Amino acid sequence: MKVNNKKRNEYFWGYLMIAPVTLGLIAFYFYPFFQVIFDSFFKIGAFDRRQGFVGLDNYKRMLSDAQMWQTLINTFKYVIIIVPVTVIFSLIIAVLLNTKIKGLSVFRVVYFLPAITMAAAVSMVWRWIFNGDYGVLNGILGFFGADPVQWLNNKHTALICVCSVAIWSNVGYYMIILLAGIQGISKEYYEAADMDGATTFKRFWKITLPLLTPTLFYVVIMIIISTFQTFDGIYLMIGTKSNAIKYTQSVVMYFYRTAFDYSNKGYASAIAVMLFLIIMIITMFQMKMQKKWVNYD
Repeated sequence: MKVNNKKRNEYFWGYLMIAPVTLGLIAFYFYPFFQVIFDSFFKIGAFDRRQGFVGLDNYKRMLSDAQMWQTLINTFKYVIIIVPVTVIFSLIIAVLLNTKIKGLSVFRVVYFLPAITMAAAVSMVWRWIFNGDYGVLNGILGFFGADPVQWLNNKHTALICVCSVAIWSNVGYYMIILLAGIQGISKEYYEAADMDGATTFKRFWKITLPLLTPTLFYVVIMIIISTFQTFDGIYLMIGTKSNAIKYTQSVVMYFYRTAFDYSNKGYASAIAVMLFLIIMIITMFQMKMQKKWVNYD
């Protein structure tokens, strides 16, 4: 009986300790998640007024929605540009900051600083830099005699501007993760390579990169998920009145505009569910393919 009472006491305090986190997950994650799925089968107008059950009509509408397809194309463009460039730059900087150079701590802080800066502040500063009338970038081009460019109003340059800011903001964060992965590699491998006369490039290619693949796998998944959720940079830099909004609008931004600007929360919920399914399928594919390139030895 004493043993049973002791176990009950341990279970009580254990469940009590995890109760705040569990309740938070239920209230702010699980309930909204299932609520969005439920709402996607209804027509919901302003002030959450339900106007009737529509079944799969919201999902059928997406198939014929030209704007939805354009936002999907835009979002995949973001993923294709941002993910590989961010991974490559983060890896290069992590490798360089793992060497013995003067002012190493200063460089690490400088590269990581954009990651902890508020997205709104970053977007507004870069919006000023890219401003087509009095922006810093056009001022520099004008100094060399070049004509000003409407960076954020031109469909050919606006998307690149958003991608550039996203890469600049994310590189420092993922650099820290990769740097931690590199420093977790045993020095014995490098000592053995030095004894064999391996060059710096061979050490990186044969030791660092293979043993870093678990960390790289995590970084790639996180960047892909965050890029599919791109919103604040587009909303604050481009805005809904820009001529380039059609070619820069992401799925998340289209979801936001559908729900709050167009007051169609049922259709917006269907868009959110569709985005969740896309991210889940891509993540599951990555989990399956990791056996071909991730080394856990």
